[in-house]
Amino acid sequence: MYQAGTLSGNPLAMTAGIETLKVLKQPGTYEQLDRMTEKLITGILAAGKEAGHAVTGGHISGMFGFFFTDGPVKCFADAAKSDTDKFARWHRGMLERGVYLAPSQYEAGFMSLAHTEEDVEFTIAMAKEVFATL
Repeated sequence: MYQAGTLSGNPLAMTAGIETLKVLKQPGTYEQLDRMTEKLITGILAAGKEAGHAVTGGHISGMFGFFFTDGPVKCFADAAKSDTDKFARWHRGMLERGVYLAPSQYEAGFMSLAHTEEDVEFTIAMAKEVFATL
């Protein structure tokens, strides 16, 4: 986990980091994180394509991202072809439905071990709703 300078050496921040590492060392943790993230991003991309939108994206472990453009996106020039206005409308629709994502398609999203199957299914369902309105 990235830890900026503001809390460097802070005992609470250090304890949180140590406890996080203990959880991450448990067998199957990264596999669970990867599985949940893949389910989320695959569901969002499928929902967008089913609704006729150009959308692409991917994930690695618990980090994901997507762009409103035909893919793949391999560099900034590819990403710059994205429909940022559509992303903004989609993001607003997701917020209105209780799904909080990064406000820019240039930012990564992150899953956590606290996210459940129900959380992922809800997010995908809300994505389908919002894609249908665009």
